Amino acid sequence: MAPAAATGGSTLPSGFSVFTTLPDLLFIFEFIFGGLVWILVASSLVPWPLVQGWVMFVSVFCFVATTTLIILYIIGAHGGETSWVTLDAAYHCTAALFYLSASVLEALATITMQDGFTYRHYHENIAAVVFSYIATLLYVVHAVFSLIRWKSS
Repeated sequence: MAPAAATGGSTLPSGFSVFTTLPDLLFIFEFIFGGLVWILVASSLVPWPLVQGWVMFVSVFCFVATTTLIILYIIGAHGGETSWVTLDAAYHCTAALFYLSASVLEALATITMQDGFTYRHYHENIAAVVFSYIATLLYVVHAVFSLIRWKSS
């Protein structure tokens, strides 16, 4: 079991201490890489609209939800209640699952790109896949630490 200091304790931080605890520090990187996925998928040529629609939904949903959560944590809206710890763990587990599915589908769409797509579009999709897998990894790590915090609360 990881020590409480490494996982941010059993309660959620508030104020700018959000940026000093390990799992909550990942919000910044989730925000950055999720935004990059959103931008790259939105700017690329769409080989399969349904697949890329799911990727867009996941990236926009997680971007907005992550932004909302970090703002709520900074202003201390959780008030130290344990239900917010449960919400945090549930959100990050769901986001990790969503991003994993989006990453796999984006990789599939990139692999199966046919003629008619330029190398620019292909490279944009490759970058979207890479950043999507990085975002997936960040959400999985955050989910693990959130579950540890949830278990100890």
